[in-house]
Amino acid sequence: MIDTRCGNAPLWCGRKNTATDTYYFLEERNIMDIINPSGKKTFKVETDFCGRPLSLEVNRVGFRTTSSVLVSYGDTVILGSVVVGTKPVVQDFFPLSIDYEEKYYASGKISSSKFIKREGKPSDNAVLIGRLIDRPIRPLFPKGYRQEVQVVTTVLSMDPSFRPDVIAMIAASSALMLAGIPFDGPIAGLRIGRVNGEYKAFLTPEEREASDLDLVVAGKDTGITMVEAGANEVPEDVIIGGLEWGLQMIQPAIKLQNELREKVGVEEKEYTLVLPSEEVQKKVDEWMVGKLGDELRTQNTVERNQLIDEIKWQMHDEFAQEISDEEAGVTDKMSDEEKMTTKTEYYDEHFRADYSEAFELAVKKDVRKHIIEDGVRPDGRKLDEVRPLSSQVGILPRCHGSSLFTRGVTQAMNIVTLAPLSYGQLVDTMEVTDGVRRYMHHYNAPSYTVGEVGRIGSPGRREIGHGYLAERALVPVLPSEEDFPYAIRSVTEIMSQNGSTSMAATCSSCLALMDAGVPLKRPVAGVAMGLMMDGDKPYVLTDLMDAEDFAGDMDFKVTGTTEGITALQMDMKVHGLPVSVLSEAIKKAHDGRMFIMKHMLSVLDGPRDHLSPYAPRIEKLMINPDKIGTIIGKGGETINKITAETGAEINIEENGLITVSAVDAEKIEKALNWIKSLVEEPEPGKIYNGKVVSIKDFGAFVNILPGIDGMLHISQISDKRLAKVTDALQVGDEIKVRLDAIDDKGRLSLSMKGVNQKA
Repeated sequence: MIDTRCGNAPLWCGRKNTATDTYYFLEERNIMDIINPSGKKTFKVETDFCGRPLSLEVNRVGFRTTSSVLVSYGDTVILGSVVVGTKPVVQDFFPLSIDYEEKYYASGKISSSKFIKREGKPSDNAVLIGRLIDRPIRPLFPKGYRQEVQVVTTVLSMDPSFRPDVIAMIAASSALMLAGIPFDGPIAGLRIGRVNGEYKAFLTPEEREASDLDLVVAGKDTGITMVEAGANEVPEDVIIGGLEWGLQMIQPAIKLQNELREKVGVEEKEYTLVLPSEEVQKKVDEWMVGKLGDELRTQNTVERNQLIDEIKWQMHDEFAQEISDEEAGVTDKMSDEEKMTTKTEYYDEHFRADYSEAFELAVKKDVRKHIIEDGVRPDGRKLDEVRPLSSQVGILPRCHGSSLFTRGVTQAMNIVTLAPLSYGQLVDTMEVTDGVRRYMHHYNAPSYTVGEVGRIGSPGRREIGHGYLAERALVPVLPSEEDFPYAIRSVTEIMSQNGSTSMAATCSSCLALMDAGVPLKRPVAGVAMGLMMDGDKPYVLTDLMDAEDFAGDMDFKVTGTTEGITALQMDMKVHGLPVSVLSEAIKKAHDGRMFIMKHMLSVLDGPRDHLSPYAPRIEKLMINPDKIGTIIGKGGETINKITAETGAEINIEENGLITVSAVDAEKIEKALNWIKSLVEEPEPGKIYNGKVVSIKDFGAFVNILPGIDGMLHISQISDKRLAKVTDALQVGDEIKVRLDAIDDKGRLSLSMKGVNQKA
């Protein structure tokens, strides 16, 4: 028989002699050589990475991809695959897509959804990780590259002791390194925490809970290319130290990818960059002499953009008319209007795109030139100057909290809604089972906010990412559930955009939360910073606007309180920056943050001491968890009766925390008293309103609490001697009794002596 074992075991290959019904063997081969139809050898490279083996393996799976790499780290296995289109796409941007695919089976789970068991729409977590991988990779392709590139990272197995996102980043980079396209990698990333003052990577869930820092650093061998962080009000120096530590620790993963590329022997693919020719760029630059500069430096951004558009249309009109009649196909029979239209149509088809791109490059060069040489920005500001600020709170009367934050032309409205904890969002992902988000920040920015026509649909990756950054900024200062038992939804509606809407969302949400009476530990402000490099000299810009972002080398956002940083996001457009440059930028961001904070506090100096009259009131009660069943009742009968008769909403946690909510305080009090009566423990010396439930010769049994009866001996009914109990009491009588004692068997002794029955 032929051996059909799996794995890397030797395999004897044979053929059958049909005449004799026997097999004869040919040779011994490796099974992977048999099942790999590409004929390429399967091999892997390995190195130590933060205390565990990291391996990259090729040619085992993904035979029809342009390139694919199987990455293993601990029990985590991720496939990184790349497919490159065969022809450049005719469009004005680089069509790169990077996706992170969560698979429930990777963590041994089936979705907890009652109706959907297969993976479908990516979770917010998957979208955020896809963006995390995309941001350090996208800038490493040359400008003008238009080949369609799709990168997919698929989690096949997940080690529960650490998060798999940065391993997926390594998988994406490794596959791109083998694709033969102009990717200036490799890159690697690391998620870093700080436990007991020490930096650590690949934290366990328990260590993540104890860490005051959640920092992701991605970079090359030459420097850092992307940073993202959430922090519990840590100082700037802690972030800077984490950047230095992370850049050093990712180097083995970068070297391993270079080793893999060398062993594979990658064949470079031919490509064409879609860029204006030197001749076109020179012509545009010469035409624009004297048309930019001082005239375009104005604080009115809308006016500036209109002036730029007018200059661009003027350029196109003049260049279109320079085309010869012969080239454009103009004839003498045409009217002047027809000749002009024909030339314009010819120009639009053959030249407009190149001249438009050359124009944009010229504008960007002008912005950089004046900032670096003159220290003057497009709107006339100094490098460290914040745009004019204006804010309002309480602008929407029926909402629980609201604000409008305006900075220059950027404007964000935020609305806060409070609800019982049961309204928190259930989180069911590959990594998390039945987690609950108590605080939710959602960000919306329709096309009208940039003056464009567009389709209104579900939020895209950018909206999800901006909302998450603003959410991270506020989470460290939220009150605990015990102190403020509410689910909180914060929605930012962007009204106008001109740079750094995520920071406007942060500031507006902080103001709206305070307006709603949420007792924040401290207010949070955020600022967007920019960077332009002139050789080795950095120029740091405070409060970045769109024109500077497009022309700059890095944009980064920093949020925090007076005590420290709560969130950070850095994206580089150059191919790596040293920590020293990033350090300077982070420290300069502090002043901008404090300036904006001062403005916010001038509008509302802290959380209001009351809630909106339209917000639900919530009272809490802690009970013995053993009593939960008593409140719920058989089949939910008791709790349903309480909610139906009181109109209050009741939420019960496993630890015994009960929250009762309603807009009307009277409904809450009625429900609380009912619940207390169900779970109250008998207390010696306390007087109870009781009901006689049975009578015996020696006394009466009286119900004083739900399910709890006590013995009222005949001698304790009256100061006078009674011949029989029925001389004083009948079944059903409502009386007041004092609990005198509880014996070691839990029996209750009651007395009516000295108790005023009329009180």
